[in-house]
Amino acid sequence: MSEKKMSSSRKHHLKSLMLSIAKGLLEEEEREREEERSRYMSENCPALSVPSSTQELQELCREIHHKIDVVDEERYDLEMKVNKSNKEIEDLKIKVQDLMGKFKKPVLKKVRMSADAMLKALLGSKHTVNLDLRANLKQVKKEVKEEELRDVGDWRKNIEDKSGMDGRKKMFEAET
Repeated sequence: MSEKKMSSSRKHHLKSLMLSIAKGLLEEEEREREEERSRYMSENCPALSVPSSTQELQELCREIHHKIDVVDEERYDLEMKVNKSNKEIEDLKIKVQDLMGKFKKPVLKKVRMSADAMLKALLGSKHTVNLDLRANLKQVKKEVKEEELRDVGDWRKNIEDKSGMDGRKKMFEAET
């Protein structure tokens, strides 16, 4: 079945009708807003009459300050309620994400850290142990056998004598 097409003049006429109705609704809404505002102002803000004596003026100032304090208290209470509600909403969102199981873990940036720096970051200022692994290694002295020294021959002995390695040579002889 083919749909019936509307002529362009009909479309234009309907569009102008919709716009005129929307314009009327907007004007009515604006008028209602103005009436509500004027009604609220008449209820909560009486006309200001400036007193002539200082005593009356001081009393008016005290009254105005009292009203300001009341309004500030209400504003603070409402602000705290909003903050509490926002926190509850965030907690509920987190619970929903946990229940859904579709929480994506963020990709962590790789950081090169020494073992000391890592322990310091984890334990805080309590960490004083230095993890110098080379200091904990057992020191092994190399034993030189006399047979190996004999097999070396004269040419090494001459080189050591010429290069001033007498101290090193004495060290080897003292070990055996």
